Amino acid sequence: MSNLKATIRKSISSGSNNKLRAEGFIPAILYGGKNPNQNLSIDKKDVATIIKSETFLSKVLELDIEGKKEKVIPREVTFHVVSEEPIHIDFMRIVSGKKIILEIPVKFINHPDSPGLKRGGVLNIVRRKVELKCPAENIPNDITVDLAGLDIGTSIKISSVKLPDNVLPTITDRDFVVATVAAPTIIKEPEKPAEEAAVEGAEGEAAAEGTETAAKDSDAAKKDEKAKDGTPEKKVDEKKPAEKKPAEKK
Repeated sequence: MSNLKATIRKSISSGSNNKLRAEGFIPAILYGGKNPNQNLSIDKKDVATIIKSETFLSKVLELDIEGKKEKVIPREVTFHVVSEEPIHIDFMRIVSGKKIILEIPVKFINHPDSPGLKRGGVLNIVRRKVELKCPAENIPNDITVDLAGLDIGTSIKISSVKLPDNVLPTITDRDFVVATVAAPTIIKEPEKPAEEAAVEGAEGEAAAEGTETAAKDSDAAKKDEKAKDGTPEKKVDEKKPAEKKPAEKK
């Protein structure tokens, strides 16, 4: 459980809030239970890491409010539209015996132990978070799905996922799918055996040799036909003698 120090805000005007942000603090509010709402401020450095985590809005925290400690859960974070820095946080008190509806992230384990994934299957995640109704004192950090032994074509439904005691999904009218192990989208063509490849190569070489031989035979046949017709072959003299110009008369 993470601990955060908080200070009570006496002024809630926009000017004082902007001053707090300029000094590195985030305005916040604490509500819920029988106690009145409290306006607080949190040091931005204390929440810089956990506020960006996927589990922040479902994580139980302990606020140290000027010496008084309370268990809370973040319910909403407001971010600046340009800088995307957190500018306000809503915390809710955890009251024992009460139930809270939260979106809990799904975590998948034992990927190497799935026969379907080993054979090239794909884990198709349908729900990355599941909305659960949880007792305030028993909020899970995540929903763990074990992939060991799952083959291609398996549908992982919420009924097959082990949830903590008294933790129930808010969707109760159907057994919804959390993820599936699907067949690979690209099927790789099997490699040809070495013997077949060698035979194909030899046939290709033989065909090339046959083509070359046929071309030579065709040229020889043409020469024979010209000889029978009595037509002498023309020889081209590469070096043509220079023509002599007639002498000019004086």
